[in-house]
Amino acid sequence: MSYDDVEIEDMEWNEEMQAFTYPCPCGDLFQIIKKNLKMGQEIARSPSCSLYITVIYNLEDFQGRPPPPPQKKTGPPKGTTTLITVA
Repeated sequence: MSYDDVEIEDMEWNEEMQAFTYPCPCGDLFQIIKKNLKMGQEIARSPSCSLYITVIYNLEDFQGRPPPPPQKKTGPPKGTTTLITVA
C-alpha cells in the first residue's frame, strides 16, 4: 500500500536529479523521472527507505505528441519563376 497519493503539481522538479521529488518522512526525497511517467508508471520511491507514493498525473501530459502535419506553402512551387509586370 502506498504511503500517500500526491498530485504531480505538489511535487518539485529537481534539475540536478532530473526527477520530480517530494519530501519523505525518512528525511530523503521520493523521486520519479519523466521517462517513468511517460511509460505510465506512477510510483515514486525513496532511495533511503521502503516507503513509496502514488503520483497522480495526466499521462497525456508526458507522452510525446506527434509532430504537426507539414503546412502547405503558399506561393509558386520551388524551381519556378514568377513574372511580375509593372505598368
